[in-house]
Amino acid sequence: MKILIAIDDTDNSVSRGTGEIAALIADAIEANGWGKPGFITRHQLLVHPDIPYTSHNSAMCLPVEMPEECLERMIAFACDFLERECADGSDPGLCVAVPGSLDSAEALVNFGRRAKQEVIQKGEALELARALGVHLSEHGGTGHGVIGALAGVGLRLWGNDGRMRGSLAAVRPGQVLTVRELLEQPDVDAVRSLDGSSVDPATLVRIGEKPKTVMRDGGSVLLVHPAEESTCGAAWESLPRRMLRDY
Repeated sequence: MKILIAIDDTDNSVSRGTGEIAALIADAIEANGWGKPGFITRHQLLVHPDIPYTSHNSAMCLPVEMPEECLERMIAFACDFLERECADGSDPGLCVAVPGSLDSAEALVNFGRRAKQEVIQKGEALELARALGVHLSEHGGTGHGVIGALAGVGLRLWGNDGRMRGSLAAVRPGQVLTVRELLEQPDVDAVRSLDGSSVDPATLVRIGEKPKTVMRDGGSVLLVHPAEESTCGAAWESLPRRMLRDY
């Protein structure tokens, strides 16, 4: 079965980030033979004076394919891991959902989308999780990270928010590849321009610094824009970091 795991508010200003904590959980899941993790997405939530956060107020989410009998062991491990490894002063939250068992995926998606625009109270997150049968737990401090954790699962479930943590591993900056070759990469489901249209498979794309995919229509999409200057015949190039901040 497929599950979604999200965490939020695990760090402080000098500690390792929430993305690294999520990656360590993913590594442990694979090492213990509990399942096969997918790529981690970062989901930007509302930045507001009434919301405590370390730097960017973003949650991390990852999918895992696993046998049902491994679910409780994995949750117990993740709970213990957060309590041991999260930074002093953090307010960690953990959410684990089984999309195929949700009575109302729409309610969870709506919560995630609201968390990008509204200040939401912890009690509402806990109440919704109980109603939906979703695991949501606090692991230190005020536990306010449960809000972002639940929102992270909702946004990943929506499939139209967030960007991949880290860079595409099998390509390098300055490389010029056809769209067809890019689609052969394990983490690239589609290559699209900023208006959402597909790019011809034979088109050349120059890879810029730290290329990342974003979540669109449930897939991992590499966004490209017209190259500022023609390089090796490439008419397009991957989005630079400054343009990916909107995702």
